[in-house]
Amino acid sequence: MRALIIVAAMALAMPAAAQLGNPGFVTPGTPQSAPGVPAPNHANTQDRLFARLLATGGAAEVDFGRLAGSKAQSEAVKEFASRMVQDHTKANGELASLANAAQIPLPGEMDPDQKDMRAKLESATGALFDLTYMQGQVIDHQKTVILLQLEIGQGQDAPMQQWASATLPVVLNHLEMAKTLLAELAAQTPQAASAPVGTVPQGAPLAAPVPRERPVQKK
Repeated sequence: MRALIIVAAMALAMPAAAQLGNPGFVTPGTPQSAPGVPAPNHANTQDRLFARLLATGGAAEVDFGRLAGSKAQSEAVKEFASRMVQDHTKANGELASLANAAQIPLPGEMDPDQKDMRAKLESATGALFDLTYMQGQVIDHQKTVILLQLEIGQGQDAPMQQWASATLPVVLNHLEMAKTLLAELAAQTPQAASAPVGTVPQGAPLAAPVPRERPVQKK
């Protein structure tokens, strides 16, 4: 959770107009294709972090989407899940090619949070499954938006930055779809009243969720 808050703060602090092949974040010793312009396919720390996190998240999206395709009760959720499988399978292949060109090894398994979500989805059924899946989709796509913004602003590998820039509108569209569908489910699902902390309400800002503070009681 703390790492997500830091990432969100970094995203808010990044420059509004980023330069591809950003010279401000060049790793020392990087070859240059022109004075001050890093050569393509030479990754900095941001590129490597971005590729690894997004590859893990993209693989989880496909896995969760396939599970939702077989378990979801709502046809709208099934249609959304099918779209996620299709779009993220395509994106995963494109990212893998970029990472290979930049010699960035990608992880082959989910992270602990994704494994925890997989377990929750496996145990949930009916309307509760739909709600749990869509809550996770809103939060996961918010995280992806932040990762893409950071790569555009602070990456070094121009091809990867260009891909992030082209992918951002697609992910924003996914996020809006997920938020709309979650709101519809919450309105008709009794379990929404007892949804776990971290649920993102309709119209929430594009930032990682933070723990809720208890109000101070007046003496």
